[in-house]
Amino acid sequence: MIPTFNCASVLREALEGVLAQDPGRAAMQIAVVDDCSTDEPEAVCRQVAGDRVDFHRQPRNVGVSRNFNTCLRRSRGELVHILHGDDVVEPGFYERMSGAASRWPGAAIFMARARHVAADGAPLATSPFVAAYRERSCDPRPLWPANPLRTPAIVVRRRFYERHGGFCEALDHVADWEMWVRAVASEGGVMLDAVLSRYRESASNHSSRVQRSGDGLRDWLRVGQLFASRYADFDLEAHHRIVRLAASEHLDGFRRRGDLEAVARLERLLPEIPPPGRESGWTAWAARWLRATGVAEPRR
Repeated sequence: MIPTFNCASVLREALEGVLAQDPGRAAMQIAVVDDCSTDEPEAVCRQVAGDRVDFHRQPRNVGVSRNFNTCLRRSRGELVHILHGDDVVEPGFYERMSGAASRWPGAAIFMARARHVAADGAPLATSPFVAAYRERSCDPRPLWPANPLRTPAIVVRRRFYERHGGFCEALDHVADWEMWVRAVASEGGVMLDAVLSRYRESASNHSSRVQRSGDGLRDWLRVGQLFASRYADFDLEAHHRIVRLAASEHLDGFRRRGDLEAVARLERLLPEIPPPGRESGWTAWAARWLRATGVAEPRR
């Protein structure tokens, strides 16, 4: 399932990477779900794949999480892979993931590493291997400090989504992180120590936009409260320390680049991060937010 939004210029590469591993219609569904782009992604799909790829266009822009959930509703396979329209799978991705799913039938989520690349495809870095998931584990703690995973390197069993629901639409910018933690904690996950996808970083992609606005860090605050509501040993104050550190690092980076608009936005965010020992007032506000959005779950 390939969600897109204004990335038609690189969608061809994403489609070609999937089609190169295509076992045929009987074995794999390939679909693009477009969030009301303005750059004609359907034309790219038809040029590259003819009618092999299903195309669905949202009637209006619904945002990342809702578009992901449309992908889930339209998916038909036992294993669901969400591949951003500007990312790429490496050769062997589907064979390796299918093999992992067969080896660990009880696991819900299968993870691998991803190579970060620049807008022009130049390599930048590689996401880490989380050794705690070398074998199936239901321990979500290695994923709590920050999200070490990249969506194009993740495959989830359809049955998990059917049992536990889709992406949390109240957490648009970190909904993937919340989902991977939920999948591991609920039914267990496995990670392959292999680089099986490319995750593109550019000034125009979603992650870059939310970093400049500070909205991503606001969602970090919200997801921390959500984790605290679910897992009794989650350290909310430590989570807030991480958010403060991330905000400081982002600020330094934007100052060095002279991005004064991003600096101003992040400076407005800083007072929203609870200082050490001041968790109670913010926690009460966050608890109200959790109830209002319907995403709170009992502790376990």
